[in-house]
Amino acid sequence: MPIANQKIMPCLWFDTEGEAAAKHYVSIFKNSKIGRISRYGSEGKEIHGKQAGTVMTVEFELEGQKFLALNGGPQFKFDEAVSFQVFCDTQAEVDYFWSKLSEGGSEGPCGWVKDKFGLSWQVVPSMVPEMLLDEKSDKSQRVFGAIMQMKKIDIAALQKAFAG
Repeated sequence: MPIANQKIMPCLWFDTEGEAAAKHYVSIFKNSKIGRISRYGSEGKEIHGKQAGTVMTVEFELEGQKFLALNGGPQFKFDEAVSFQVFCDTQAEVDYFWSKLSEGGSEGPCGWVKDKFGLSWQVVPSMVPEMLLDEKSDKSQRVFGAIMQMKKIDIAALQKAFAG
């Protein structure tokens, strides 16, 4: 999994749990894998503060999207300003990803969850973008109103709202 094969790749900054996070995400998503792992050496220890041999980066791939987990230290934390959307075709898929990603984390409104590492995800039925395209239609407004009342998204309730 050469790192340069993807033009843009998210780099996720962790304190020390980058490898655990990568393994967790790979266990949730099909067609996923761990790639190369790099380790800190003794060079630069006065700056990075890590013991030689500890994990520095972990390359991993989820459904064809490559990521890099960096164990950079406690200076930065995730917040909701950046998140990843998981598009789901069925309620069973929504339920699966909602439960796996929120386990040990927290549930938020409108399909948002924060996982046990603090990373935000939005578990979204695939049909939602189409349903919301015409923001002036009654259908899309009803769907939007329904989503605003939900935590985990309920596809049947969205279809009912869309139908009127």
